[in-house]
Parts: sequence; C-alpha cells; structure tokens
Amino acid sequence: MAIRRLLNLSGRRSHSAAVTTATLSPPPPPPSSSSSSSTTMIYDRAADTVKSKLKRLETPDSRFLRYTSPHPILADHSAILSSPETRVTTLPNGLRVATESRLPGRAAAVGVWIDSGSRFESDATNGVAHFLERMVFKGTEKRPARVLVEEIGSMGGHLSACTSREHTAYCAEVMDENVPKALDLLSDMLQHSCFREDQMERERDLILQQIKEAEGPSKEIIFDHLHATAFQYTPLGRTVLGPAKNIKTIHKSHIKDYISAHCAAHRMVISAAGAVKHEDIVEQVKKTFTKLSANPSVTSQLVAEKPAVFTGSEVRIIDDDLPLAQFAVAFKGASWTDPDSIALMVIKLMLGSWNKNAGGGKHMGSQLVQRVAINEIAECMTAFNTNYKDTGLFGVYAVAKPDCLDDLAYAIMLEISKLPYRVSEEDVTRARNQLKSSLLLHINGLSHVVEDIGRQLLTYGRRIPLAELFARIDAVDAKSVKRVANRFIFDRDIAIAALGPIQGLPDYNWFRRRTYLLRY
Repeated sequence: MAIRRLLNLSGRRSHSAAVTTATLSPPPPPPSSSSSSSTTMIYDRAADTVKSKLKRLETPDSRFLRYTSPHPILADHSAILSSPETRVTTLPNGLRVATESRLPGRAAAVGVWIDSGSRFESDATNGVAHFLERMVFKGTEKRPARVLVEEIGSMGGHLSACTSREHTAYCAEVMDENVPKALDLLSDMLQHSCFREDQMERERDLILQQIKEAEGPSKEIIFDHLHATAFQYTPLGRTVLGPAKNIKTIHKSHIKDYISAHCAAHRMVISAAGAVKHEDIVEQVKKTFTKLSANPSVTSQLVAEKPAVFTGSEVRIIDDDLPLAQFAVAFKGASWTDPDSIALMVIKLMLGSWNKNAGGGKHMGSQLVQRVAINEIAECMTAFNTNYKDTGLFGVYAVAKPDCLDDLAYAIMLEISKLPYRVSEEDVTRARNQLKSSLLLHINGLSHVVEDIGRQLLTYGRRIPLAELFARIDAVDAKSVKRVANRFIFDRDIAIAALGPIQGLPDYNWFRRRTYLLRY
C-alpha cells in the first residue's frame, strides 16, 4: 500500500510540471510566408521590394556617412570668416591705398591696379595697353632693363603683370623687409619708363608673334570672337592684344598719351597684403607715387559715353583640318554691381564644368555634366560668367568631336532652358557651397589677396567682407534662380562663336528657338 501511494504522488507531480511547462512555452510559429505569398500578385511583391530598397536609400547605414552625406546641407563658415580687416586710405590726389595685414608671416605682396584696359582704347590705338604692360619691364630712367631684373632677383622676389578689357595690374611678391624697395620699383616702372625705340621694336616683333600664335585653336580665340560678335561696334568687342596693323604703327607718343589719359591717380589702387603695416605703406606711397596723371575723367563717364551693347549674332570659322570643334553659346549677363550677379554665379556652378581626362562626371551633381559624361558627347565643357562694369556674358563653352556637335548642343540648350521652370533646392544648395569654397580657395595666396583687394575697390568702391558675401550667396534659393533665369535666359538673344569642323553644329535659329520651352 505504501509503495502504491508513493507512485500515485509522483505521477501527479510530473503531470502538473508538464502542464506548467506547456503553459510557459512560446506559442507555435506562424505559418510560413510561402502560403500567404501564394495569394499575393507578383507585381505587388515587386513593388514592395522596390519600396524597401528606396526606404534603405532614404535612411542609409550611418557607418558609411560618418564624414559625408549624399545630400548637400548648408555649411557654417563663421569660423573662417574672421579674415584680417582691409584698411583703405585715400590720398589728396585721389590715389587709394588698401592693405590687409598678416604680421605673423614674413612674405608680402604689393600691387598697382589701374581702372583701364583695352575697352578704353580707340580703334586706331587698340593694343596700346598691352604694349605698355610689356614696355614697363624694359627699363626706366635710372634702372636699365638689366638692373631692373637683377634688383628684383636679388630680393628673391617675383614681378608679374596682366592686362584685361577693363583693368591693368602690376604685382610684386617679396619678403617683408623688401616691401619699400618693391614699391619704389613699381613706382619707377609706372612713372619713369624710357620707351626706347630699339626696345619697342623688339617688343613689337614679339607681340606680332604672340598675335599669330593666338590665332590657333584655343579657348582664348573663341572668347575673343565671342566678344567681337556679342559687343560688335562697341569698345568691349576689341581684343586685348589688338590687331596686327595697330601694333605695327604704335609709337612712343601713343603710349604716353594713353598714360596721361587713363593712368590717373584717382583711377588707381595700391594694394598690399601679408607682413605689411598700413601706415608704413601709406607713407611710402606718398613719397614714391608723386608724378601720376591728374586727368579728371572718370571711368563711369567713359563707360556711359561708349556703353557696351549686346547683339544677338554669331561668328563661325570652318576649318576641317582641325580634329576637334569648339564653340561658345552666351547670353547677355549681369554687371559687377547688378543685384543678380551673385545668382548668375550660382547658376554657372549649377551647370558645372567637366573634362574628359578628369573623369567623375557621371556622379557629379550637375545634370548637364551627367548627360555629357554618360553619353560621351564632349571632350570638355564649362559654364562661364564674365562680369563687366555695365554688362556681362553668361553661357557654356565646349569642345567636341564633329559627329557629337548636334547631341551636345541639344544637351546644353535643354539644361539651360529648364532653369526658368524646374530648379531643385538641393542643386542650388550644392552650387552655393561650391561657390563659397571657390571664393575662399581663390584668396588663399597673397598675390590673390592683393588682386581681390584691387579688383573690388575698382569695381565696387570697397572691399566686401566675406561674411557679407556669403550672406548674399546664402540668400539665393530656387525661387530666385528661376527669377534670374527668366530675366537673362528665357526667350533672350544669344551670341555664338564656333571654330573647327563645325558643319554639324545647328544653326542660329535652332539655338534661339531653344531659349524657351513651350508648355501647354
């Protein structure tokens, strides 16, 4: 009896444990999805797959976005906008002296900017500004050419000069202790050059050779033709080098007349940057720049007398011996002081630039660059935006094989004509960031800082702080881009310059028709 009772008790305990285990065990798994998917249409399953992939793209793995993101965002540049102050002093004769001191360094750059270029020449003297640029390096009354070169070389410095359609610049890069010598050298070159006949004949031959070389297939010759047709019969259409017939007849009297008429003190800026002190530069300029012209004419008056007028036109030079064709399509752009000039700079970067040798075009943000790179219809292309005092040029320059011209022209005009209608904030933000980066990179060196100071004082009358400039750039949004595109692009005349085997390039009316879209 006792044994039977123990067996009954053990059986009850095992039964209760089994019930408890069954109660605590997880529920059975649901039926497999294969049975439920059999009742779902194959198109629905494909749609769900695509949606899941798109969802993963919207929220990518954070491990791959530790340092960057595929979506452009506004960058905070406040930490790098505290650049040194630009101090400006205007002397009694109107000469402006502007400096940006960076005293911890040892290097310095000084430059002379003149508010005059080939635009302010006459048809008979076109080329004299560039001739003057070359002649000032050929010796002065107290420094022959050999002494001038030896003096700048002994300082370990570097002299440079450039002439454009509206400005002429001379710059010297030296160590801080040689800044007074560099200023004395620049003042001597600009006020006491000899212009000896034998030196002029030698430079005349070199300029004629330079003109002959410039007639080849190059980007510069295309833009010279573009200016000549866009601003025909106006001073802005002249080239910087000038025609060969003028170079052969330019003499010492022409150069001196140009200096007295356009190299006046109130049309010049002395700029310096680096290891310089503003007060020292001002005192040195007062001592050395004492014989400048006092001609009262101002640049704004000269521009108003002979304004630049944009003319819708084209120039085509067919040369089947060239392997590649190159062309530029341009609209009338904005002047330096136009409120929409910043927006055009942003639009230029939205169109972008690309070179076949650089690669990467298929993944760039510009729709035009993607279209050109994927279809391989160009060797290189770049958007440009050139500003002048009363007008500008905005467009696209491209180089391509002859059999790709039709497709390339279609791609360019399609992307340009879309700007007044469809613009995304993402593209505008990306272009704004690129513009701010390019501006900062441009003023990285002292010579570029000197250039920026001189150019801004001549064009704006002041040095625009980076904080203000960046605020203007950030104010450009998709709405303002469409408004500016409607002003400068929508149904506007264009200018075209083309060179090479261009039989496949569409005619002018084809381009003009594609400056707008017909939307019903």
